[in-house]
Amino acid sequence: MIERRKNILLFGILILVLILFPFLASNYWIRLFTGIFMYGTLAQATNILMGFSGLVPFGNVVFFGIGAYFTGIAMLSLGFPFFIALVLGASACFVFAFVVGHPVLKLKGHYFAIATMGISEAIKQIATNVKITRGGMGLNLPLVPLEVNTSYLFFYFLMFSAMILVTIAAFWISKNRIGYALRAIMSNEDGAKSIGINTLHYKVLAWAISAFFTGLAGGIFAYWYGYIDPPSVFDIGISVRFIIMILLGGAGTIVGPLLGASFIELLSETVWSQFLFIHLGVLGAIIVLVVIFMPKGFLWFYRQKFSLEALLENVRKGKL
Repeated sequence: MIERRKNILLFGILILVLILFPFLASNYWIRLFTGIFMYGTLAQATNILMGFSGLVPFGNVVFFGIGAYFTGIAMLSLGFPFFIALVLGASACFVFAFVVGHPVLKLKGHYFAIATMGISEAIKQIATNVKITRGGMGLNLPLVPLEVNTSYLFFYFLMFSAMILVTIAAFWISKNRIGYALRAIMSNEDGAKSIGINTLHYKVLAWAISAFFTGLAGGIFAYWYGYIDPPSVFDIGISVRFIIMILLGGAGTIVGPLLGASFIELLSETVWSQFLFIHLGVLGAIIVLVVIFMPKGFLWFYRQKFSLEALLENVRKGKL
């Protein structure tokens, strides 16, 4: 109980610090942390499916792209205000995942991962070749009707709110029958079926919830950047990036994906500034070392009380 109260207090202090932070920081740091919040949202959204059920949706970026394009088209072609367009875009992702999920989530393991990549590439090609998206020319969204500094604050708090909402959703799912069902599926799907769990229903529901928040982040991103095109919002590298964040932080945990997102984004920025021409190689080497020594993520390392013996044990297991 004392440990729980301590964690709640630390979480509250962190939230307060992040709320006050943009009023004291420069626009550079505000923009950097907005990016961290975006990837925190994406990682946490994917964690709802991947962390609890063990399914790895490599093509989850498709919902990022759909959310971005749906928001932009709703504003430009239909004349909707941003917030209505944003909710419609996220809802469209939910419906798309729910419909497509029924056939796709009958697949297991790497077959599911490959199928999601195929869906993402198919939607990307559609966006590149249809008139309403303006194809390869991309889409220019309306300008934000705010002064520059106010605009930075607006997107900072908007992305921060999205990250908090998806984290609350992940926490609720983890304590709900959905989370219990998903963990049972990850442990033994056939066994879960044998005790009466509708495994397909829970997997589809988890993927649809994940899609909603991924689309929400995509819509905010589109308005934030003001311009989107298929290669930028359907880039499979985005999916790989936030899956790495989940693994580094700790899949199936609530705080882990947020830690992973913060680590990767801050590390990327630091390495990029110090090693301009070889930053991807340096970043990759650091990630490999972290995976070797902490394969279960940062939270596992924390729970081991930062034990050197635990790190060396991971290396020995890797050799075996």
